[in-house]
Amino acid sequence: MSAALFIAQRATAAILAFAVAGHLATIVYAVRGGLTAAEVLARTRHNGWFLAFYALFVIAAAIHAPIGLRNVVREWSSWRGRSLDYALAAFCALLVVMGLAAALALYAA
Repeated sequence: MSAALFIAQRATAAILAFAVAGHLATIVYAVRGGLTAAEVLARTRHNGWFLAFYALFVIAAAIHAPIGLRNVVREWSSWRGRSLDYALAAFCALLVVMGLAAALALYAA
């Protein structure tokens, strides 16, 4: 793995550690508080902080996952080279587009 991918993997792991913890804390708060789905959506609608948090979460996950998947594919198969890199770059782009679309849908709901 190149140094840039190594650093990107570790940096996104650090971001994801905080993002997952924040996400789980939010879920626990909502469940223990007895909030309904409608109440959760009402709190996230037009809340720029939630949008920024989940946008960062999505981008970090979209970078982190393909790098890890690249390593697994290279270890378990004979697939190497630019075609693998392009396929996983497309996967990254797909995760970003779908994740940001979901975050924006909750923001605008």
